Amino acid sequence: MTIHPEGWKPAKGYANGTVAEGRVLFVGGQIGWTADQVFETHDFIGQMKQALTNIAEVVRAAGGEVTDITRLTWYVTDKREYLARQKEIGAAYREIMGYHFPAMTMVVVADLIEDEAQLEIEATAVLDAG
Repeated sequence: MTIHPEGWKPAKGYANGTVAEGRVLFVGGQIGWTADQVFETHDFIGQMKQALTNIAEVVRAAGGEVTDITRLTWYVTDKREYLARQKEIGAAYREIMGYHFPAMTMVVVADLIEDEAQLEIEATAVLDAG
């Protein structure tokens, strides 16, 4: 359930809070490489889509769906590119995640461990008690 305090302006593309019950899945930071650890693109949007796809695959492997994701923490290396490509980012996000907008945090970092990575995204999901 999404939490939105009364009187707050609407959150755009994220939730201020999420309440859930079930098994908690912590997905380690995913970057824009394939399952074979190969970067097929050096484009920010392409890497973002791959990182989100990787997260979705981990969640599905645990028996969940992207709608079970309750939190995403994004680490990006280029704030200007992120801000300049908001429309493309929104379209690419919806392609993988649909209209599911969990609680999110965006952090700009100086660098990531993998030199080719432009972003890293970690996730938390809450799955049915199963």
